[in-house]
Amino acid sequence: MKKILVTGAVGFIGYHLTKKLISEGYDVVGVDNINNYYDPNLKYRKLPILGIDKTQIENNKVYASNKHPNFKFVKLNICDRSRLEDLFQYENFNIVCHLAAQAGVHYSNQNPHIYIENNVSGFINILDACHKSKIKHFIYASSSSVYGNRDDIPFKETDNVNKPISIYAASKVSNELMAYTFSHLHNLKTTGLRFFTVYGPWGRPDMAPFIFTKNIIEKKPIKVFNKGNMERDFTYIDDIIGGIMLIVKGDNKSAYKIYNIGNANPVNLNVFIKTIEKSIGRKAQITYQPIRDGDVIKTYADVSLLANDYNYKPSTPIYIGIEKFVRWYKEYYKI
Repeated sequence: MKKILVTGAVGFIGYHLTKKLISEGYDVVGVDNINNYYDPNLKYRKLPILGIDKTQIENNKVYASNKHPNFKFVKLNICDRSRLEDLFQYENFNIVCHLAAQAGVHYSNQNPHIYIENNVSGFINILDACHKSKIKHFIYASSSSVYGNRDDIPFKETDNVNKPISIYAASKVSNELMAYTFSHLHNLKTTGLRFFTVYGPWGRPDMAPFIFTKNIIEKKPIKVFNKGNMERDFTYIDDIIGGIMLIVKGDNKSAYKIYNIGNANPVNLNVFIKTIEKSIGRKAQITYQPIRDGDVIKTYADVSLLANDYNYKPSTPIYIGIEKFVRWYKEYYKI
C-alpha cells in the first residue's frame, strides 16, 4: 500500500482526509505545526481520535498511533526545511497531499508576511522535497479565491487568475505557478485543487458557517456584508474528501493539472442563513455591513473537468450539510 504524507493533518480538510486514508489502509504520516491562528484546542482534540496522546506532543518527534498501526504524527513546521527534508528522506513517501497553509482571506491583508512565510516559502520547501525524493504525485490545496472578482461564471480552470484581490489569493496563485515550474523542469506530477468554500464538522471557526451557528445559538448578532447579496459555492467536506480520494487513487498521466472542486451550486448568503436558522430553530439577529476589501460577490465552480477526468459527483445539498454541521457543533460544545 502507498505511503502518503498529509500536511495540515489536524486542520479542517487535512483531518478528514487523514481519517479517510487511514480507514482505507494507506500508510499515513500526518504533520501539522498546530499554530494558534484559531483555537488550537480544536486541533488537539482531534489527535486522540487518531490515536495520538495529545499531552505528549513535542516538536519534530514522531508519534505512532495507539489506534491505527498505519498512522504516525509529527508536530512540524513546513518552514523548517532541514527537518522537513529529514522526514522525506526517512519515510520514503509515494504521494504528498499538501493541505498546510496560513488560511484566511481578510487576515492576509493585514498580516501579509505570515502568508509569504507559510504559503510561499513553506510551499517551495515541500515542492523541492518532493522533487528531491522523487515523489510520484504531489497534490496540493489551492483556492477559489484565485479567481478574484469576476462576472463571467461559472469559474473555469482556463480563466485568467492574474488579478487576485487578497494576499491569500496571491499566495495560492504563486503556488500554482511554482508547481507548474517544477512539473516542467523536473517532470514532477502535480495536481492543484481549487477548493470552493468548504464546510462541515470540525470546520474552521473563522468561516461563516461556524460564526453564524455560534452567534445564533448564543443569541448574538451576526454581521452580514453587502446586505447578503453574495453567493458562495458551499461544498460539504465529504464531497471534498471524495474528490481528493479519486485523485489519490487515479492514474491521470498529466504532469501538471489544476481542478476546481466544489458543489457547482451557488447559494445566496441570505438563503444560507435561513438554512442555519431552520436547523437551529432560532432566528438570527442580523447587522448589515458594507462589503469588505477582499470579498468577492459570487463563487461558482465549473467542475466538469474533474467530472470528466475522475467522475467527480458532489452530492450533498446545503440543507443536509448544514444539518450535519449544526449537529456536530452542538455535540462538540455540549449544547
